[in-house]
Amino acid sequence: MTWQIKDQIVEDMPSGLIFQFETMPGNSAPYRLRIFGNLPFGNREILFDVNGDEAGSGTYTSGLCKPTWASEEEGGADE
Repeated sequence: MTWQIKDQIVEDMPSGLIFQFETMPGNSAPYRLRIFGNLPFGNREILFDVNGDEAGSGTYTSGLCKPTWASEEEGGADE
């Protein structure tokens, strides 16, 4: 049996930042890093392709950091 980690959330207490690493299989940019906290211009999202190269980035406007499974229970993935 093979297990795949869908996401991991790490809270860095000294900086006050929260890092969310997420996989989105079947997507052209299946790996995401989201950074939440008191950042100028808001939270950030960085997308990576299957080779680990940056595929895009920008301000993440969906609000709070929450695990993927919590979004799925509410009726859909948080996009």
